[in-house]
Amino acid sequence: MHFNLPGHAHELTFSCYRRTQLLSSETTITWLLQAIEADRHERGFHVYAFVIMPEHVHIIIHPHESASEISWFLKSMKQPVARKVSRWLSGHDPQMYDRLCIKRKDGRREFRFWQAGGGYDRNIENPKTLIQMIDYIHQNPVRRGLVEQAADWKWSSASWYDHGEGMLRMDSLPW
Repeated sequence: MHFNLPGHAHELTFSCYRRTQLLSSETTITWLLQAIEADRHERGFHVYAFVIMPEHVHIIIHPHESASEISWFLKSMKQPVARKVSRWLSGHDPQMYDRLCIKRKDGRREFRFWQAGGGYDRNIENPKTLIQMIDYIHQNPVRRGLVEQAADWKWSSASWYDHGEGMLRMDSLPW
């Protein structure tokens, strides 16, 4: 469940199905970044920070409108990625495709790219907390030993904060 409190930013965390490292392909990550960018404009969100890890994502967003539903943002960002990966795997790696399918109660098979559920959602209303959360998510690849400096992780907004460039443009913080 997501709490859409007016004026709050949201730190969202969501994982790949069974925490499989499905976000280790540049193509898949590019599809995710494109979905975030499209959603930012279509749904009216500021993007303050993100990090894409091999099996999960952290993103901090802030809706333009207080009535915006976080669950709709997640759905419209995650679904296009899952559909593209499903199509690609079914034609190029049927074994992996089969490993990511579940059998529904009605007997049909369903492809799963993302872990079921809404993931984790934390409301952020305090500017100090927002800065702490940005730093926390940027340090994920460092804590995992993937890079020595957060700005060296290509799939993060840390380089945007460090030297003003990166894979996705970040919106200005609200103060």
